[in-house]
Amino acid sequence: MVNVQREFVENLFSIKDKVAVVTGATGALGGAIAVAYAMSGAKVVITGRNTEKLNTVAEQIAHEGGECAIISGDPSKSEDVDKIIKFAVDTYGRLDILAVAHGYNKPQNIMEQSVEDWQYIMDADLKSVYVVCKASAEQMAKQGEGGKIVVVSSARSKMGMAGYTGYCASKGACDLMIQSMACDLSAKYKINVNSINPTVFRSDLTEWMFDPESAVYQNFLKRLPIGRLGEPYDFVGLAIMLASPASDFLTGGNYDATGGYWAC
Repeated sequence: MVNVQREFVENLFSIKDKVAVVTGATGALGGAIAVAYAMSGAKVVITGRNTEKLNTVAEQIAHEGGECAIISGDPSKSEDVDKIIKFAVDTYGRLDILAVAHGYNKPQNIMEQSVEDWQYIMDADLKSVYVVCKASAEQMAKQGEGGKIVVVSSARSKMGMAGYTGYCASKGACDLMIQSMACDLSAKYKINVNSINPTVFRSDLTEWMFDPESAVYQNFLKRLPIGRLGEPYDFVGLAIMLASPASDFLTGGNYDATGGYWAC
């Protein structure tokens, strides 16, 4: 007999009643993940540095009948992260899922880039991920029931680019950190750690790239077998899967969400 149970299959992608913290929820992708988690029945704590934008996301979640709480904070500061995790536990009793979707970039040629600007990118895109993942893992380990950590990395983690000495370095290191964290956390604490590596997706910062008449857009499509740039909702399915029982045997993975960019 095939060893697949109906209940297991029916609940394979369920995150209903799980408690999730989403960082960078004020951004295009972080907001999409937060709303999708709430629509899927999770209790979601959204965080970022802009309270007004957090309120906008919370209003959308409430409109869709989801459950959400907000707390502002800087994920690169340990004291803020401790407050965020404590707030989640005080509000909903536990922490099951962490989705890390914050980030920063300031493209510059290395000849013009200051060491301080480079370090700021590394702190924003790497150190802060370490800080929030560590604090979340400590809470999950304390609960003793495992958990899921999902980090938004980038297609640029595996491919260099002019002006991206900070960003590519931070994302490449992030991918290796995800793999190393999985080695630390998965067998001993049942905490799965994975990253999503998206291509360019639509946001306030990238909207200029979506002009189909522009050389940037046309050149980009030459390397995208999918035939278009990304939208935030394109990555929601992967974010849910990696937070759900469907990913119980997946850890230390850097998941290609590049529209085929890595294949060309």
